[in-house]
Amino acid sequence: MSQEPEKKRGLFGRLFGGKAEPIKDEIMQTEIEAVEFDAPALEQPTEAAHSDRPAEPATDEPPVKVGWFQRLKTGLAKTSAKLSDGITGVFTRRKLDNETLEDLEDLLIQADLGLETTEAITSTLRKTRYDKTIAPEEVRQVLADEVERVLTPVAQPLTISGRNKPEVILFVGVNGTGKTTTIGKLAARFTAEGRSVMLAAGDTFRAAAIEQLTVWGERTGVPVISRDVGADAAGLAFDAMAEAKGANVDVLMIDTAGRLQNKKGLMEELEKVVRVLKKVDPAAPHQVLLVLDATTGQNAMSQVEVFRQVAGVTGIVMTKLDGTARGGILVAISAKFKVPVVALGIGERIEDLQPFVAREFAQAIAQV
Repeated sequence: MSQEPEKKRGLFGRLFGGKAEPIKDEIMQTEIEAVEFDAPALEQPTEAAHSDRPAEPATDEPPVKVGWFQRLKTGLAKTSAKLSDGITGVFTRRKLDNETLEDLEDLLIQADLGLETTEAITSTLRKTRYDKTIAPEEVRQVLADEVERVLTPVAQPLTISGRNKPEVILFVGVNGTGKTTTIGKLAARFTAEGRSVMLAAGDTFRAAAIEQLTVWGERTGVPVISRDVGADAAGLAFDAMAEAKGANVDVLMIDTAGRLQNKKGLMEELEKVVRVLKKVDPAAPHQVLLVLDATTGQNAMSQVEVFRQVAGVTGIVMTKLDGTARGGILVAISAKFKVPVVALGIGERIEDLQPFVAREFAQAIAQV
């Protein structure tokens, strides 16, 4: 008979007892998007493209299209590889005992999955497989199941209710997360759905941000309300709201200046933007989307905390999952804050921003 498992000593215990890498210069992103918006989606490069051998003869068969789930798996490859390789290294050398559980705890916490999810995973394994040999595949399945359990309640794709004219969506976040690009991609989506859209260039601090949103407006055929650099952001939001109402627009999306969550003056300005919108419509903004850069890891936790208090965040868009091994932070955020996750970004193309589906993310991150 197996011994009763001893008290954990790992890092956790020691601590407590369905239809976007490093921050880049956004004006360069504008140029990239302007090209790729009109270009067809790029196919995966062939092996011949990376060798001196001639390409295979052309066939009449259409090129194979890569679906969203496969792109998601590819985008999460750095995160999933870190987890999968670590799990394989731990569970191919001995039975499930206290030492292996400690190693697993360390691995999951280092992957930014969070303490709550880490404890749930190790607790399940401790109860069901202690002192037994367990394959890495079984551990990954437990990981996938727990991640899906945490994420399912927060997976709420972005919807437009139709009750408000316009539906005002305010975008907030720190510099470089991809707010402006996300707005542009959503503008393309909403117009494709037959909705009328208006954009407001509320990042009045940077000419590059105004120019980038203007480019998106031109590409999607959507009007953009903008002012000179240095103009009052709250005044711009007020004017945009009035114009959108007068034009009976379905959706008004308002960009805001990137601001660090610990800069009191900038956060007060964001509060002013929200107050001004409410003067036009007491229910506005109807949605406040916080755009998070996955590469920031644990810093994203404090961003969620502060922006929720200041702007009343109603949803999260996580971008740049394809440029980091820290994609697990989305699980930790969801477990702690329970804020809806509306979309994921894994690339520069319009189709690389998609609604969030818990099971797809869980399977991709656990490689099951």
